[in-house]
Amino acid sequence: MSVKIAFIGAGSLGFTRSLVRDILTFPKLADATIALMDIDEERLDFARRATERIVREGNYPAKVVATMDRKEALDGADAVLITILAGGVQVWRHDIEIPKQYGVDTNVGDTRSVSGIFRALRTIPVMLDIAHDIEQYCPKAIVLNYTNPMAMLCRAMQRESKILVTGLCHSVQGTAKMLAKWIGAPIEEIDYVCAGINHQAWYLEYKWKGEDAYPLIREAVAKPEIYEHEIVRNEMFLALDYYVTESSGHNSEYNWWFRKRQDLIEKYCLPGKGWNPGAYAHILNSYLRREDHWKQDVQAWFDNPEPLNLQRGHEYAAYIINAYMGGEPFEFNGNVANTHLIDNLPENACVEVPVLVNRRGLNPIHVGPLPPQLAALNNISIAVEEMAVEAALTGDPRLVYQACCYDPLAAAVLSLAEIKDMVAQMLRRNADYLPQFKSLEI
Repeated sequence: MSVKIAFIGAGSLGFTRSLVRDILTFPKLADATIALMDIDEERLDFARRATERIVREGNYPAKVVATMDRKEALDGADAVLITILAGGVQVWRHDIEIPKQYGVDTNVGDTRSVSGIFRALRTIPVMLDIAHDIEQYCPKAIVLNYTNPMAMLCRAMQRESKILVTGLCHSVQGTAKMLAKWIGAPIEEIDYVCAGINHQAWYLEYKWKGEDAYPLIREAVAKPEIYEHEIVRNEMFLALDYYVTESSGHNSEYNWWFRKRQDLIEKYCLPGKGWNPGAYAHILNSYLRREDHWKQDVQAWFDNPEPLNLQRGHEYAAYIINAYMGGEPFEFNGNVANTHLIDNLPENACVEVPVLVNRRGLNPIHVGPLPPQLAALNNISIAVEEMAVEAALTGDPRLVYQACCYDPLAAAVLSLAEIKDMVAQMLRRNADYLPQFKSLEI
């Protein structure tokens, strides 16, 4: 019997195309039923046509179904991929622009800090609706979430639902490859142990041919061209002694060190110093351009007469689904509940650790305690995330305020009264997307 794989948020066309391409390269999955679901009819139609083209050019025996009915897409699914955006770019932009008015200078704004908290408040109710539908229509499915803010969304689902869910992020394998390139090592000869929380996980071991490669990384970081390439993360490495997974752009907004004064922003966070750590306007304009021109971009893809490159990529999702359906077991870094996995992070908080997936499901691996300087930063982020998740579940605006009080970036530049005013303004702006809040008064 063929595997059924449901895409919830299939209108995220880049993800859908690459994930479908990868999935169908596995013999166990080549005859899968690909069920595409989105609330945007036009985007869904493009996703259907794109998937059908991949199936056709790959000569796969797969079947493609497109529907706006989430329950139909989920019914009987063996795997579910979630790539949704609650509220859209025109709402998300206020998550960054309102804090900016108060002096909180965010970069990307989709994962942590005040902007990440508000994205979580909007998205958690939608994710729980999806989780409850999965419980009813495909309770044994493996659920792979790509939507941010990763840790808060996974924490909410893992807390409120019994579905088999983990969150996936590119940063672990991407940074591992970057470090290998810096030291001149083939990635195939690198082994590492990486653990922490999403976007703030640490390479506790990084070895080349079985030997500690951190001395080589230190030598590489001393080179000006490499130091400037990831200046925020390199500064964190030089201070904390372990390399962090996510880009300088993201990490610059997760702590107190780089964005609390204009002179520091100019020193560490100008465009070109890592992954656009100061370029919010560029990122926003890019999103808006995609909103305005996505039809032309996708149509150009359809009109390109060149055959598609159907070679398997490096996304984890296809490997995970293949392993869960009885193929070769696969190890990856996933976001799971902290069930005695990292000893000095809170129990049941969402952590990112090595996970072995096979027919039994997700088998996370015990890591032990993090070095204290790493656990300290993770614990602060977790405390904020726990308050934000509780606020999203209970509709308590005061918890939103309190979560933002402990956000490192907001606390570095604002008083408690200023944070309260900022949060009140953001709650009013998001009112239409917060049905769980009976009152917005702090």
